[in-house]
Amino acid sequence: MNEKQAFPWDHPRFRSWISVARACQLMQQALARALAPLDIKPPHLDILVNLYRFEGISQQELARKLLVGRSNMSMLLPQMEKRGLLERRADQRDKRVLRLFLTEEGRSLSEHAMRIQTELIERTLSATPLDECQHLAETMDLLIQRMLSSDGLVDPDLSEDRG
Repeated sequence: MNEKQAFPWDHPRFRSWISVARACQLMQQALARALAPLDIKPPHLDILVNLYRFEGISQQELARKLLVGRSNMSMLLPQMEKRGLLERRADQRDKRVLRLFLTEEGRSLSEHAMRIQTELIERTLSATPLDECQHLAETMDLLIQRMLSSDGLVDPDLSEDRG
């Protein structure tokens, strides 16, 4: 802020920050509603999609990709394993490392949930020209990179391997 801008909400950067945060919150709410019939929440979908894409990923790698702490993984993975959606297997070379794999049920649920998410994205963004979508994605990617590379803004353990 400077003398001409007495309040932070008058500053374009502040407004951008708030708009990004609100959009993220609304997207999470819409996705949660859309996934409710499958009895999963957005964090479950994040795990399922990553296991679908990166079969055999370690718990630590998954936590880094999702930008969450390992403790979050420790809470969600047992629930999903108990439900029969995934299984944890010891790494062949290092028995201390657990690798994650979708079960057939987990793979089927992932595909169903991804269709729901894709339909939601299409309904939300169908009126936006593709070049604007691309520009928005590039802008958000830059913001993400700045957040991950700026000292002290995020937990350094989360920024190591984002894939």
